[in-house]
Formats: sequence, C-alpha cells, structure tokens
Amino acid sequence: MTIKEAQEVIDKWINTTGIRYFNELTNTAMLMEEVGEVARIMARQYGEQSFKKSDKEVNLADEMADVLFVLMCLANQTGIDLTEALEKNLQKKSIRDAERHKNNQKLK
Repeated sequence: MTIKEAQEVIDKWINTTGIRYFNELTNTAMLMEEVGEVARIMARQYGEQSFKKSDKEVNLADEMADVLFVLMCLANQTGIDLTEALEKNLQKKSIRDAERHKNNQKLK
C-alpha cells in the first residue's frame, strides 16, 4: 500500500466506521499519546527501564501503526499529501545534509 492509498483508506474508514474525524487538536493530543506509547516500549525494550507485568503484552509494530494512523488523519484533515511532503522533505535533507554527516566525527 502506498502512502496515498493509506491516506485514502483511512479517510474512508474514518467517514464510515469512525463516523467523523476528531478535531485537529484532539488528534494532535492523540498523536502525542501514541508517540508516548512507542517511547515507553522503546525505553523498556532497548533502554534501561524494566518491563512491568502490564507491559508484557505490548506490540511495538502495532503502536507504530497507531502513530502512523493518527498522523495520516491529521494530514487528511489539513489537506497534506504525505507522499509529496515526504518527497520534498527528503530532497531538503539530501541538499542540506550532503556533507554534514560525512564530516561528523561522532558517526565514524
């Protein structure tokens, strides 16, 4: 599935199963909540924090998908084509960072 197709599928799902989009502020808060859930897993799975009993059934892939879902909702609501935005962002990074990371001694 392409990013564009995913945005279309999510829009259809929201307008049928979800009834309507939550407002942009609510979705922004939900995005932060979902990112926090990813951070919680990362801190426990790859960092030094210990899992709690309630953390044992977590699924990193599912939580990342939740982040992507809400981000696509916000993109749909604000008229952003994420394919186009990502392409432009990668172009910007390619120009801006063409030499920057090669010259970073910390990355060698």
